[in-house]
Amino acid sequence: MKKIILIFILPAFLVACSGGPQPAETVIKINNYEITRSGFEREFKDSVFGRVDNPQSRKEFLDNLIDRILILQEAQKAGLDNDPLFLKMVEEFWAQSLLKLAIENKSKEITGASFVSDKAIEEIYQNMLKDGKTTRSYEEMYQQIKRDMIKLQESRMMSQWLTQLRKSAVIQVNKDLVADNK
Repeated sequence: MKKIILIFILPAFLVACSGGPQPAETVIKINNYEITRSGFEREFKDSVFGRVDNPQSRKEFLDNLIDRILILQEAQKAGLDNDPLFLKMVEEFWAQSLLKLAIENKSKEITGASFVSDKAIEEIYQNMLKDGKTTRSYEEMYQQIKRDMIKLQESRMMSQWLTQLRKSAVIQVNKDLVADNK
C-alpha cells in the first residue's frame, strides 16, 4: 500500500516543489513566431482536423498551420496589416463579435430571470378555449404556452434593457443629414 501511495504522491510532490510554473515548451518556431505545446493542442482541438485525433490528422493540421503562419508573415512584410481596408475589416469584426457577446450575456441573464406561473398558463389556456383557438387538453398545451409566454417575457425584458440604455446615453442625431439621401 505504501508503494502505491508513493507512486502517486511522489510525482505530484516533485512537480509542486519544482519552483513554480515551467516555461512553455515551444513545439514550432517559424522565423520569429513560436507556438507552445498548449497553443498547438488548443488550436488542433478547435480545428476540423481535431475531430479525429490521429497521427495523420495532426500532420495535416501541422502542415496547414505552418502554411497559414507563413502567409500571415508574408502579408505583414507587405504591410497588409496596416492597410485601411484590413483595419476596417478588423474593426467591423471586433464590433460584431462584441455585440454578439453582449447580447448573449444579456440573454442568459434574462433567461435566468424569466418565470411564468402555472396560474398564468391556466388563464391563457382558458382564454384560448373560450376564443376557439385550441381543442387540445391543458396537459397537451402546457409546455407550448409556457414556452411562448417565456419568449414574450424575454423579448419584453430585452426591449426594456435597450430602452434603459437609450435613456442613460447622450444621443445626438443630425436629422437633416440622416434624412438626406444624397
